[in-house]
Amino acid sequence: MPYCTLHPLPYQSDPCERFERLRQAPGAILLDSGRPLALRGRHDLISAWPRQVLRAEHGESAAAYFQRLRKALATLGPARLPADFHSPFAGGLIGMLAYDFGKRLERLPATALNDLKLPDGQLGLYDWALVSDHQEQASALVFHPGIEHGERQRIIRLFEGNAQALCGRDDFRLRAPFRPDLRKEDYRQAIERIQDYIRAGDCYQVNFTQRFRAPCQGDPWQAYQALRKACPTPYAGFVSLERGAILSASPERFLHLSQGQVETRPIKGTRPRGTDPRSDVAAARELLESDKDRAENLMIVDLLRNDLGRSCGIGSVRVPELFALESYPNVHHLVSSVIGRLRDGLDAFDLLAGSFPGGSITGAPKIRAMQIIDELEAACRSIYCGSLLYLDVRGEMDSSIAIRTLLVDGAQASCWGGGAITLDSDWQAEYQESLDKVKVLMETLERL
Repeated sequence: MPYCTLHPLPYQSDPCERFERLRQAPGAILLDSGRPLALRGRHDLISAWPRQVLRAEHGESAAAYFQRLRKALATLGPARLPADFHSPFAGGLIGMLAYDFGKRLERLPATALNDLKLPDGQLGLYDWALVSDHQEQASALVFHPGIEHGERQRIIRLFEGNAQALCGRDDFRLRAPFRPDLRKEDYRQAIERIQDYIRAGDCYQVNFTQRFRAPCQGDPWQAYQALRKACPTPYAGFVSLERGAILSASPERFLHLSQGQVETRPIKGTRPRGTDPRSDVAAARELLESDKDRAENLMIVDLLRNDLGRSCGIGSVRVPELFALESYPNVHHLVSSVIGRLRDGLDAFDLLAGSFPGGSITGAPKIRAMQIIDELEAACRSIYCGSLLYLDVRGEMDSSIAIRTLLVDGAQASCWGGGAITLDSDWQAEYQESLDKVKVLMETLERL
């Protein structure tokens, strides 16, 4: 099997200066661990100029789309990495799956308005990436063996030369503050309807979301840089689109697959950070001791154990971490870990097919919760609660759940906030939680 070629570069913990060099290139994409301020992520990936872009077509099943992606990986060909540099990516697919891709995996209604028109799936086939390993403090260009020599040299020159200032870039700003799509009364009625379904035995928990929108203008890359300073997170990312960009400051891993080992890390349970050390510690303790939040988290852990069980070996699915506290600039979260071993003969696409979208942002039982979401949320979620991901020629994969995420589409910025609704939920507290989760995003952009 041929080896990838490595071209070492000076280590940089912050990927922004290097991404600036190709920000306006076709297919420019950054998967960002939020360093140096966020500490949990290990790698950044930067790439551009994909060989091809594969979008989920209208009416195409998930199985057919995944098969096209498999064939694209096969055209790139196998590769392995030298032992002296740890890279999670040796060439392959990078991109996104929208939440609504789940409707191609299960029989679900599709009544919610699809006004943002983002493809359900869009992944580029990339034969190179700039990878930074923050654990080893090393950066290198990783070239798949199939890349053309001239293209490899062009990319090396791009990153070894002096940085060039971008020309003609418009400053990003909002032309009005964010506004919710839902009135408070409509939100209350939706929560009460969910609780009626729970009393009737339809479900145990439903993740309900509201959308916020604002008119905007200028370069969304500027907005992303402001967001990563205000809210650094380990599963962040910037995806260039034809009419704008996806700006994600997600703290949540969806599925990680490496050498057959699978991990998912659901978040369920949130408290806003305190305004001083004493109140902050009290908020964290309240979350850790909350029977309601622990019950919600446990429901989702059980759901994800079942999802991983579709693709993992019997007896291999375990929960090594339950109800751990993770803290971010605006909120505390309750996080668990579920792991398993992928069954022989299955691949990352089978894993996605059995688990997408993530259970932490649907509810339980999953399919009924998704049906209720489609009924009560007026518009499709688009990228929100979907995933940014890479999947390489070796079968390695990592993916986020795209919460704390904005879509800039033309002259409009959209973001979403939500939470798990149970029978014990107070609608006013849930409404406030939906604001707490995206407050730092909205206020950061409103100050630009």
